[in-house]
Amino acid sequence: MDLTFDHSFVKVNGINMHVAEKSPSVTGNGAFDGAIRPPVILFLHGFPELWYTWRHQMVALSSLGYRTIAPDLRGYGDTDAPESVDAYTSLHVVGDLIGLIDAVVGDREKVFVVGHDWGAIIAWHLCLLRPDRVKALVNMSVVFDPWNPKRKPISMFKSFYGDDYYICRFQEYGEIEAEFAKVGTERCLLEFLTYRNPGPILLPKGKRYDDCVSLPSWLTDCDVKYYVSKYEKNGFTGPVNYYRNMDRTWELMGSLSKAQVKVPVKFIIGDQDLTYHIPGTKKYIQDGRFKSHVPLLDEVVIIKGVGHFLHEERPDEISKHIRDYFLSF
Repeated sequence: MDLTFDHSFVKVNGINMHVAEKSPSVTGNGAFDGAIRPPVILFLHGFPELWYTWRHQMVALSSLGYRTIAPDLRGYGDTDAPESVDAYTSLHVVGDLIGLIDAVVGDREKVFVVGHDWGAIIAWHLCLLRPDRVKALVNMSVVFDPWNPKRKPISMFKSFYGDDYYICRFQEYGEIEAEFAKVGTERCLLEFLTYRNPGPILLPKGKRYDDCVSLPSWLTDCDVKYYVSKYEKNGFTGPVNYYRNMDRTWELMGSLSKAQVKVPVKFIIGDQDLTYHIPGTKKYIQDGRFKSHVPLLDEVVIIKGVGHFLHEERPDEISKHIRDYFLSF
């Protein structure tokens, strides 16, 4: 597998965004070989990932003629991390992505989008706010959560899981960063990247971390070293600030209380993913409410025996799902 990528920086929305790209294969036999303007797929990562989490899909889909692009989102990796905590709402990140799309394809064209975890949340909001820029979406792990005046995010998570739930523990500025510093960057990253329990992630104060962690087959020492190198350079504050803005984003989205996501969507989730086991999620998917809020939802795929990082755990299968769906457009 050719894991060489082109890297660049794009000025968007007042920040410098690091972007990795894999151009279409000239010698491949994909559906778009020789196209003057190959279709673009924009990949959006989650926590604690970086653009790097999409490496397998970028290689596979570029070999079929797609131009694949994956940024480090604001605060992550080599992209700028604004100091203000308030600079990490979904509106800020969607603004970054519109600037990136403009730079890649111009200000009138659309792109395909693939999202996972926080990238899925941002992808939902991108489609909600700017459906004119998205051809179709393949989203993973996090269902679309329509605005509800009675479901303020942090209070909701506290009621579900208590104060030790990781999202709740992330709220106090500097507190979790200090704890992570004591434990060490690599060990903290492994806590999240190797998490395989469909139950909630709990981080009680004074939590003990195992000294030795067995890497899953899909995660290599080289992969871990890449993540560690970026987090040791820039820390966890930028990524954690997304969680600190969940309530603020909820407040800013109040005007969209009845809005639907009117972009064609395929949704994929693993049956061992902790997000699939959030109270009410399975019923929401099954009873038609998900479809009612995302009327162009074409398909929901539930993959058995797969956890949260499904695109890394089953890279070929996920690449095929993405290819098959986008080919219909």
